[in-house]
Amino acid sequence: MASISFRSVSHRYPGSDRLAVDRLDLDVADGEFLVVVGPSGCGKSTTLRMVAGLEAIDSGHIEIGGRDVTGMAPKDRDVAMVFQNYALYPNMTVAQNMSFALRNAGVGRDECSRRVADAARLLDLTEYLDRRPARLSGGQRQRVAMGRAIVREPAVFCMDEPLSNLDAKLRVQTRSQISTLQRRLGTTTVYVTHDQVEAMTMGDRVAVLDRGVLQQVATPEQLYNDPVNTMVAGFLGAPATNLITAPVVDGAARIGDLSIPVPPGRSGPRVTVGIRPEAFDLAADTEPGTLALAVGNVEYLGAESLLYLNVPKGSDWTTETGSVVVRVPGRIPATPWETVHVRPGGTRVLFFDPAGGQRVR
Repeated sequence: MASISFRSVSHRYPGSDRLAVDRLDLDVADGEFLVVVGPSGCGKSTTLRMVAGLEAIDSGHIEIGGRDVTGMAPKDRDVAMVFQNYALYPNMTVAQNMSFALRNAGVGRDECSRRVADAARLLDLTEYLDRRPARLSGGQRQRVAMGRAIVREPAVFCMDEPLSNLDAKLRVQTRSQISTLQRRLGTTTVYVTHDQVEAMTMGDRVAVLDRGVLQQVATPEQLYNDPVNTMVAGFLGAPATNLITAPVVDGAARIGDLSIPVPPGRSGPRVTVGIRPEAFDLAADTEPGTLALAVGNVEYLGAESLLYLNVPKGSDWTTETGSVVVRVPGRIPATPWETVHVRPGGTRVLFFDPAGGQRVR
């Protein structure tokens, strides 16, 4: 096991006019499960590949376990990589795939067999050791890829979107297995994904990247409840936070007939208000100070329903999507074009600068 430190690490791909990773400063604790998340092209896979030594560093340095590994070959870093596409040898059995790196490193036959057997027990692969990958399911193949990394007993695991090729049901099952396995092994793990649900459910902490720049690193709960900017607020959560840009009138954001006081000292004619879908409450149409919107669509999900409410044309307030999403429990008898009244419940409202997107405290 080992800690990982990024110190002003940057990387630019040849021919690109911007940095893929821009002066990244980040510490991963010994034994921590860190998830790196962000939209496509944000630099998360590049970050992972730099840890493993598969991408060069243009500036800065990376330390693993206190050692500067910046110029070190991948084989000398004590890092095991789990790829998105499994990367198994089709002509080898499960046992041969899992032991391949050990045999190349000169580990003895008995020690190879012991490590493979131990990893197979952890991953429920014992009965499949004599099978070839073609006779395995997608989830089983991914577990073999993980087993190949585990038998090396590395200081660090690097996992690059390992669940993206699995179907939805198997993805849920496998992500739980990976989380349980990492806690059992206690190996420092950097896990890359574009799926914010994976990030929120798996990581001890989550690092959010956008255009190569680290936006925020915190626990999933802190990211959800206390995002530093609109990028983090809008990326994490399903559905995403409603980001409503509205005029400020007499110290309050005016959204239709809804008036929400902004933080004291806030200057500027407009403010972006962040309201999670579950932070809205339905209100009676006779109640004053509510937001009346027409239903555009209703998604019934069993335990809850999502209402997509249309922003009226010509409004002086706007959202990025042209709608406001409201999550309500159970099934609601609402139909398209019907008007419903909503208002934020309690104090679960965030404020951001509409120019730069930074949080207003």
